[in-house]
Amino acid sequence: MNDATVSATPGTETMGFQTEVAKLLQLMIHSLYSNKEIFLRELVSNAADAADKLRFEALTQAGLLAEDPELGIWIDFDATAHTITIRDNGVGMSREEVITNLGTIAHSGTSEFLKTLSGDQQKDASLIGQFGVGFYSSFVVASKVEVKTRRASLVPVEGVYWASAGEGSFEVGTADVAQRGTEIVLHLREEAYEYADAWRLRGIIHKYAEHIGVPVYMLKQEAGAASEEGEEAALPDTPTWEVINQAAALWTRPRSEITEDEYKAFYRHISHDFGDPLSWSHNRVEGKLEYTSLLYLPTRAPYDLYNREAPKGLKLYVQRVFIMDQAEQFLPLYLRFVKGVIDSNDLPLNVSRELLQSNPSIETIRNTLTKRVLDMIAKLESEPEKYLEFWKTFGNVLKEGIVEDQTNREKLAGLFRFAGSKQLDEQQVISLDAYIERMPATQKAIYYVTAESFNAGRQSPHMEIFLKKDIEVLVMTDRIDEWMMSWLHEYKGKSFVHVGKGELSLDEDSAEAQKKMQETQEAEHKDLLQRLKEALGEQITDVKVSTRLVDSPACLVVAEGDIGLATRQMLEAAGQKLPPSRPHLEINIQHALIQQMEKETQAQRFKALATILYGQAALAEGMQLKDPSEFVGQLNRLLGQMFT
Repeated sequence: MNDATVSATPGTETMGFQTEVAKLLQLMIHSLYSNKEIFLRELVSNAADAADKLRFEALTQAGLLAEDPELGIWIDFDATAHTITIRDNGVGMSREEVITNLGTIAHSGTSEFLKTLSGDQQKDASLIGQFGVGFYSSFVVASKVEVKTRRASLVPVEGVYWASAGEGSFEVGTADVAQRGTEIVLHLREEAYEYADAWRLRGIIHKYAEHIGVPVYMLKQEAGAASEEGEEAALPDTPTWEVINQAAALWTRPRSEITEDEYKAFYRHISHDFGDPLSWSHNRVEGKLEYTSLLYLPTRAPYDLYNREAPKGLKLYVQRVFIMDQAEQFLPLYLRFVKGVIDSNDLPLNVSRELLQSNPSIETIRNTLTKRVLDMIAKLESEPEKYLEFWKTFGNVLKEGIVEDQTNREKLAGLFRFAGSKQLDEQQVISLDAYIERMPATQKAIYYVTAESFNAGRQSPHMEIFLKKDIEVLVMTDRIDEWMMSWLHEYKGKSFVHVGKGELSLDEDSAEAQKKMQETQEAEHKDLLQRLKEALGEQITDVKVSTRLVDSPACLVVAEGDIGLATRQMLEAAGQKLPPSRPHLEINIQHALIQQMEKETQAQRFKALATILYGQAALAEGMQLKDPSEFVGQLNRLLGQMFT
């Protein structure tokens, strides 16, 4: 595009803005935009709209494009004069349009233009600026703004000149403009001189306008050739313009036209990850709510994965213009590792187009994208090795969804993997579906245990009856598991039962007989139970005969809805105050130690045995003893008595 030729004619007039613009304009300059660099995004967006308007008008008036068919946006600067110039060869404006569009705050020429389009044309229009305030972001960085423009249907002498210092009035006059389109010259404020710089401007374009559908040009940065004396020679007389944006958004192209390498390269671009993604999903939704999404599952976890307060979310675009880097409204927090972009023109932005406003459409998109991501994860299950790597990396974060996302709770649970007591080690994990398939017909519940490690869980005293009867138990070793399971009560009609909590009944048929036997044994050994309860005092709530122990003398059991003992200690160590909770002690009436204690008549010796019994049960749970010295002392005294 050649430089526009402008010759202002005398007789310009000064006119007042429509509305009380002085106060409003000052408010916009100082309060509306939180980031000064957005001025360039707004002006480039307006220029892109001007190009699209011309394309639509040219459908019925082909001659409008004949003058200069290659549409574009040109950005130049003068570091000495402290000016930035943005030019386009779009539709331009007439005098009346200049006065209406630039002289009335919040009047949008784009919105007016959209009203003239049919329904199908509106869907195809890639028009961005519909608030009517984007142009005035110029005054955030400029003390004076000059505009030279000519509408595509008019002759050069019908060009228009407009200028304002943003203080309540503007000048408008006629000008001889050789080419159609609009040129805006910003005279920068002193504190904004930094923007008259090639790298600064290029960086802003790459950030906000990399994917708009119109090429953005800047002068090519060429170093002069070195002379024989070692001095740099002069730059070429003819400047070279180069495109500095992609001028095409990958996500707007049909999936059939995008190669796998292009998808991977785009992932690396938006995620700053050097590796390839595990998978991706590219979809365009049409209808009442229209948007395009491109979502990626990473291979590696970001360094701040477990920092729930860190910024996260998808990149948000409106008609390919960048709006937000981390729009967290479109996915729940437990999917914060997902990378991608969403592009829509139906989203309710605030006036400065920097923030999303609450709206039912956002919730609709959020629900749809959440299900799409869960489907992406489910598809990985067809490749077990790849899925296992994903689970090891992101499984703990995914578990947060059981609490956060009630709608997809069962779908999420189906994606989980746990170690089973029949496996050799914790690396051999199974799904809940696989567990249910292996259950005997008489088993009605999904049994699990929480522990510090796989070995600790598998060797827990609570597991003894299950190992004896060859019943599989899920061993959960992540710190989040017990909290998660307090919300996950059943899966596909099967209830979850913690083997170390509450009453235990392995099947309905034997439950009544088991209960009667327990009551009989407790009646027969009533004195022993009472003596143990008195000896242990406030450390326990009760002493019962166990139905779950086979080899161990005793175990500690908490109430069904209570926090597990190990988890309670972890939370208390982190400084959290919890309501008091005391477990009850279950004893194996067949164990030799218990039988010996029942015969013990010396009170002091019985108390020592009770202390050791309780300490062993607590240690088996992975707990830390509140008074280790007392436990060690009692143990040493008993050991000493054995040799005297």
